[in-house]
Amino acid sequence: MNITVKLFASFRAGRFDIETGDYPAGTTVADVADSLNLPQTEVGIMMVNNRHVKLDHMLADGDVLALFPLLGGG
Repeated sequence: MNITVKLFASFRAGRFDIETGDYPAGTTVADVADSLNLPQTEVGIMMVNNRHVKLDHMLADGDVLALFPLLGGG
């Protein structure tokens, strides 16, 4: 199934901004994060088709997944 992945902020370093890839059926947000070597503990915001989801959310063909790192500051 085709999934478009958008990375933001520090997640883009050495990776990409947006990329569409072929993933097997049953792929979760956590699976995509793992495939990109993004530590799950550093993923702050996850959105599929502009809706907030969790790491265990199962993706469907044509989904757009956006991954944001934890935000810090003061």
